[in-house]
Amino acid sequence: MKTLRDAAIGETVTVAKVNGEGAIKRRIMDMGITRGVEIFVRKVAPLGDPLEVNVRGYELSLRKADAENIIIG
Repeated sequence: MKTLRDAAIGETVTVAKVNGEGAIKRRIMDMGITRGVEIFVRKVAPLGDPLEVNVRGYELSLRKADAENIIIG
């Protein structure tokens, strides 16, 4: 199972599933990250947290903990 945290810089991935419970899952989905959406990994901070991605035409920064809940295919 590969998560968004494992994606390489410059890679475009497709979301297969969003894990998590309650408020965490809802917050991720409210940011536009739902099953089937494409995510482009722009860059990663020097210490690996956060990730900067493009989702649905806008830029978004995600913490590693949130990126681990996003399963990619």
